[in-house]
Amino acid sequence: MPKQTANDFLILFRGGANPEDISPDQMKTTMNNWMLWTKGIKKSKQLTLGHPLQDSGKVLSGAKGKNVAPFSDTPDSIGGFLLIKAKSLTEATKIAKGCPIFNNGGTVELRSIQPMPGM
Repeated sequence: MPKQTANDFLILFRGGANPEDISPDQMKTTMNNWMLWTKGIKKSKQLTLGHPLQDSGKVLSGAKGKNVAPFSDTPDSIGGFLLIKAKSLTEATKIAKGCPIFNNGGTVELRSIQPMPGM
């Protein structure tokens, strides 16, 4: 039987706590929960990469990105991401379910990475 290799999955974070709307103690608790969750994924050697995203940027559209508009941060905007390795979508889902964003009304989008030949 061939050795099963890990698959790459992207976890996108949407919404969650607005730092301006919670107390410093709530923010500390929220940050501690995020650190504990990501440290657990890192310890299991399944965390490849991850970062929060800043609230600024540009939106490009049209032919060759001709139309450029300022990024508009909305409650449904992507606020950050993790790239993880898991044996299956089921395992990746189990990891994503531990995300602390759910404690603050946020959502997670979990997507399997499609390998591209030559990359």
